[in-house]
Amino acid sequence: MRRHDGGSRLLGHEIEMLMRERQTLLQVVGATAALIASLDTRDLPSGAVQSADLVASAINALPDETLRDALAAVHARIEDGCAVAG
Repeated sequence: MRRHDGGSRLLGHEIEMLMRERQTLLQVVGATAALIASLDTRDLPSGAVQSADLVASAINALPDETLRDALAAVHARIEDGCAVAG
């Protein structure tokens, strides 16, 4: 029985760690989405435009619910293509 309890405790710690990592990643993605939405590509050097496009493509590939969670994690939303801090 002790072996089972130890395994459950270890699993619980792993789940907690993964949930903390998910929250951190959501904050990074949310902040990045807000930044990308606020950029005017005409003002960026060509290398930055390519990087911004790569990031935007990755963000656009996220499921809607994940993107909403990410924006909520940084209290932001995207309106008319512009980032709005909430």
